[in-house]
Amino acid sequence: MQKQRVANGVYWVEIPEADLFVLCGCPADSVKHLMKSGLIAEREKNGVITQSGPNAILLSDTTIQKGSFSNLAEFPVLQMLYLQGMIIPGHPNNTGRKPMIMGLEDQVKSQASYISRGTYGLASQAELVESGASEAMAREVVRVKTWFAFDNIRSTEELLDLRVVDAPAVELRGGAFVRRRGFNRYEFIHGGKSVTVDLNLGETEEYLPTYELGLHTLRREHFSIVHVGEGDGWDVTRPCMGSLICFQGRIYLVDAGPGIQHALTALGIGIKEVAGIFHTHAHDDHFAGLTSLVRSDRRIPYFSSSQVRASVVKKYAALTGRNEVTFYQYFEPRDLPFDSWTTVDGLEVMPVFSPHPVETNVFFFRAPAEKGYRTYAHLADISSFEVLMRMVTDDPSRSGISRSFYDAFTRALLAPANVKKIDVGGGLIHGRAEDFASDRSDAILLSHTSSGLTDAQKKIGSCAGFARQDVLTPAADDYLARDGGRLLANYFPGATARDRAVLAACPARAHAPGEIIQQTGSAADNVHLVLSGEVELLDSRTGLHNRESAGAFIGDLDCAAGEKAVVTCRALSHVTVLRIPCEVYVGFLRRAGLLDELRAVHDNRRILLATWLFGEMVSLPIQIRIARAMVKRSVREDSVIMPAGRAEILVLTSGLVSVFLGTQAVENLKPGDFFGEETLMRGARELPAGWRQRLTRHGPHLFSARALLDATLYAVPAEAIEDIPVVQWKLMETYERRLKAIRAELRFAWQDSYGIGVPEVDDQHRALFDAIEELAAVADGRASADGMQKAVERLATLARAHLQYEESLASRAPPPGYDLVLPEHGEFLRRVETQARLLGSAPVDALRTFVEYLKDWIIDHTLLEGRQFSSSLVS
Repeated sequence: MQKQRVANGVYWVEIPEADLFVLCGCPADSVKHLMKSGLIAEREKNGVITQSGPNAILLSDTTIQKGSFSNLAEFPVLQMLYLQGMIIPGHPNNTGRKPMIMGLEDQVKSQASYISRGTYGLASQAELVESGASEAMAREVVRVKTWFAFDNIRSTEELLDLRVVDAPAVELRGGAFVRRRGFNRYEFIHGGKSVTVDLNLGETEEYLPTYELGLHTLRREHFSIVHVGEGDGWDVTRPCMGSLICFQGRIYLVDAGPGIQHALTALGIGIKEVAGIFHTHAHDDHFAGLTSLVRSDRRIPYFSSSQVRASVVKKYAALTGRNEVTFYQYFEPRDLPFDSWTTVDGLEVMPVFSPHPVETNVFFFRAPAEKGYRTYAHLADISSFEVLMRMVTDDPSRSGISRSFYDAFTRALLAPANVKKIDVGGGLIHGRAEDFASDRSDAILLSHTSSGLTDAQKKIGSCAGFARQDVLTPAADDYLARDGGRLLANYFPGATARDRAVLAACPARAHAPGEIIQQTGSAADNVHLVLSGEVELLDSRTGLHNRESAGAFIGDLDCAAGEKAVVTCRALSHVTVLRIPCEVYVGFLRRAGLLDELRAVHDNRRILLATWLFGEMVSLPIQIRIARAMVKRSVREDSVIMPAGRAEILVLTSGLVSVFLGTQAVENLKPGDFFGEETLMRGARELPAGWRQRLTRHGPHLFSARALLDATLYAVPAEAIEDIPVVQWKLMETYERRLKAIRAELRFAWQDSYGIGVPEVDDQHRALFDAIEELAAVADGRASADGMQKAVERLATLARAHLQYEESLASRAPPPGYDLVLPEHGEFLRRVETQARLLGSAPVDALRTFVEYLKDWIIDHTLLEGRQFSSSLVS
């Protein structure tokens, strides 16, 4: 058995004797990390070139970590089924054994549903009609899906072996077990040995791509295309296919693949500068980066056809386990009709339906210029003309497409453009460069491939490097200066245009990545309004490390109060700031009648900025709105704290508070932390049945809190924050993390797979399981506490008799290493007997920690110690 760290939050465990090769943790690009580490490689088997790789996936306990999806098994599953050949008829790796996915029940179910949505999209003609398709179009789309599915649309359960970790230890195969040791911590056991993996990201860690991107400064043109990805889901050296459209200085994304946040930072673009996203379809290499776009204080406009939007929403809901409506907390959908030009903020766009296994549209963009329109075509995930021709059928009852559709679609793809980006990935669902050999476009870019271009392809088009910018219409205005004026108008609508112009006329300064803009303890000489890029804020008092983007004011609180700088501000990318002298800023506030108002909320804004929840990506007007709504509460030591009969967040500013789920402690809060998030979680994942039953006696709230010391808190009502995507996303992450921090509900019962093959020993182990479960029922409130002490005494008697029996068997021919476990046996018996004496006068709650210790001990004893020495225990 071996364990290897692959990347942040990703491990590899292999147990060759059990034919188990486990990818532990599967965030975006986990397959690429395996490829880069050499754990996926090409090899020949029975004359067939195939890939090695995992045959099982261990899921994270939680959907989100550090704002990004933790579980994206779509591409690992595709790699197992197709590139390893586990589903291909006649392939040497198709042994009938399915790829395995394991984890907590809610995550396994979510992944099964999400993989199905990623494979087929909208599942039926009825769902297509519900999304806005006509009956006729819905029938045609179903014909396309069925053709790509080889006339056999299959459930995820038919393709994968789904294993729920709902017992103290779950056998996988070949005597290999997995058990959950805590939040996001799992232990693999085989042959008396074990390894443990921890899927939690460290305090300063995040999920990273497999490639490095240079740092650039983007020119804000009137109309230009910036190329941010030309690779595919298997390319370890480049981001996935995607583009930026710069129109009148505004930034629009075309798709959001994994690592889009890193691409934006490399280009000097702050997340709040993104004016919208045009989305082609829901495959992960175009979908996984959507989480980056929720890290803003406003909903991002989302442009696509209604069918693609519906497909994406259902995949998001499956992945997160939340209601579909919650997608609209983060995105503002604007459905675009097929085959028609729609104007979006002056830019014209036309989506065209593309035959694909999931709902897909390609995009054509145009903008008027001096000599007619300038155009860009983005052709992601098209099939080759050869494949499309194979789909053609005259029989409308068969799967495929009509000849008239083929003619119209290929004609649309070949329409000349100034810049055209083409998917040339090949296979069934990707295109071929050769189809565009006669294309009269000015520039053809070949994309969506991990292979080098052939000589024939090089004659047709080029491959754009990261950050290449094709300028279709150059800028005539200074768009950053315009944006600065717009921000000031939004932030200070009551000020006169002349006064705002005084601020806007202050000098703009460029800062290189890594440069310090403001340092802790320095005099507040200037206020910095970030116009472009991203910065990090380092607070030495709290240890917080927050990000801010274009639109952020840095140092305005220090300036208005005449204080020294509290945080260090450092450029993460190329950054442009408007540097406003402090006396100019204070004079502006005084003339505008805003100085007293801002000073009135000064302390509350300080509290907000010193938190992870509110301290990043929340603009000045929204900070002021929240600060005005905050209500101070003081509580005495040992007081029980709950939200006051309404949806609200409670932020701790002093003291120490412990959060409970039912009667179980979840975590201790320090100043800057918060609780009450479950009161805002519309469409949140339901609790397991065991928890629902257990919590009914604890009132309407899932979480409660107790002040361990005198404490001060501030209540923030839901209506002040329910429309802020970055805050809602963090609340969802916190809610799920706290639920999962409590040990999952396990069926603590003996299973035959735990046996070591010695009947007398196995019978004794079974009796110990029963005795521990009897105590667990008391600790969990499922049984009366009246017999608690007798149950512990019974356990002590059983344990002593069992260990003495085992030791007598082993003494006949002591196996190597057995002498080391004898002191552990003695320590265990002493602890059980001590507990039996203590519980005579102790409350039931004192049992809980002891029961968890017993559960861990019995698994260690049976699956580790028992298997290690089983050959010496035969009576």
